[in-house]
Amino acid sequence: RMHSCVGTPNGTPHFTHRTHRSRTTRGRAIRSAPDAMAAPLPKTLITFDVDGTLIKSVGTHANKFHKDAFAHAFKVVHDIDTNIDVIPHHGSTDQLVVEAVLKHHGVPHDVVWAKMSECTDAMLAYAYGAAVAGFAATGLEILPGVQELLTALAAREDVVVGLVTGNLERIAWIKMKALGVEHLFTKPNIGGFGSDRTDRGELVHIARQRCIEKLGFEVSRAVHVGDTPNDVKAAEHGGAIALAVTTGVFNGEALKDAAEDKGNVVVMDGLSDVNAVLRACGLA
Repeated sequence: RMHSCVGTPNGTPHFTHRTHRSRTTRGRAIRSAPDAMAAPLPKTLITFDVDGTLIKSVGTHANKFHKDAFAHAFKVVHDIDTNIDVIPHHGSTDQLVVEAVLKHHGVPHDVVWAKMSECTDAMLAYAYGAAVAGFAATGLEILPGVQELLTALAAREDVVVGLVTGNLERIAWIKMKALGVEHLFTKPNIGGFGSDRTDRGELVHIARQRCIEKLGFEVSRAVHVGDTPNDVKAAEHGGAIALAVTTGVFNGEALKDAAEDKGNVVVMDGLSDVNAVLRACGLA
């Protein structure tokens, strides 16, 4: 009796006993080879932008804790009373937002970057305080369909779900936890963040690399979901399909135009139709 390996529906191999038939050749018994080990289940990495894609800012205190974290850093590190709304910042990364605001106020480039780590540390210190105080979700709402989509993805074994965002990493996860969806992402947490690179184009590639480093395997394909032209470009740069949603400030034409390969981008009006999103990701 020989052991053979068969794949279960969830891709985990288990062993059963089976008897292999023998045939004879010139008096010698030759046994058939046992089945090969089941191949690992191919995985798709799906990364989401945060602001404008998974969540929206609402009310008079829109995205309050993140904006206040910036303002806190500008005051503590540079003694400047200002906020990020003095510059256009949609689709940027947090460190580039810091740079643009300080440049707007005449701070020299060298000074900006010499003190960048002080600024990001001050932002994180403020963010932790906001989380402890319980107002990290103030002025934020989960967009329609997001809870259902993340729940559906969390139940699958053929996907890795992470974030690719210009937010500093810890700020991004604080938002997800405050809004009650952080537990639906793959553990350990996977992604690419504004604390990793200033160039958003590198972040999908970083997320793919972290699957190898943290999970021990390379994903077979990737999809990045975002609401800005920079998300579309980041997807292309990282070898991912771009699923662009018009839930931010950009329309479908602007998102489509950002792609060099128009066949590599799918534009949707949001994530509310979970089955349509799964089909766009090649998962249905």
